[in-house]
Amino acid sequence: MAQRAPEEQDKTSGRPRDRSIGEAAISATLEILETDGYFAVSVEAVARRAGTSRPAIYRRWSGRASLALAAVAARLDVPDSPDTGCTLCDLGDSFALFLAAYRTIRPDALSALYAECASDPDLRERYLDTVVAPVRCAVAQTLDRAVARGDLRPETDRGLLLDMVGSLVYYRAMLGQEHLSNDEAVHAIRILLQGAARDYGALLAHSEAMEHAHLHASTESG
Repeated sequence: MAQRAPEEQDKTSGRPRDRSIGEAAISATLEILETDGYFAVSVEAVARRAGTSRPAIYRRWSGRASLALAAVAARLDVPDSPDTGCTLCDLGDSFALFLAAYRTIRPDALSALYAECASDPDLRERYLDTVVAPVRCAVAQTLDRAVARGDLRPETDRGLLLDMVGSLVYYRAMLGQEHLSNDEAVHAIRILLQGAARDYGALLAHSEAMEHAHLHASTESG
């Protein structure tokens, strides 16, 4: 899960802040990111759209990058990866969950945000924690379960496979004109697993059997 940025928390031991102000600021930031892109985000623009003041924003966030990180974290707070017992199904469902969240943020906004965070060690770490870690964590859980079931070869380089799978999302999310589609994600996952699976044909057959059973159950219930 994405963690709330430090700037959202109280910086002093004074009275609790009005949570509605922070929520309005996050909502306003997301709206600006979606309609106008990252460089249109400013403390002044967010304060005006949120119906608050610049000092109120600065009491919660140090500037544009921190504010945008908090907004992206709120948008990317997605469920944990599924555990159906089917490696292909779980990876596909995990990607569907995260891609749905990523598609709500413009690729150019993510890349511009990273460019501003890259030179600041603290902001860069928080960017990685917000944008990269959630996907990597969910995929790691799925891969670990696959290894435990014996679906993947024991000598599989887990870290390298994580990098390869994660990069499918990150590259298109930050540098592409469009986000990765569901069909592209499924195709890429199958290509990668053909090299890591003990028996890819068995994985595919298991996935197809589960899908057939699900469709059959849906038809009967309908």
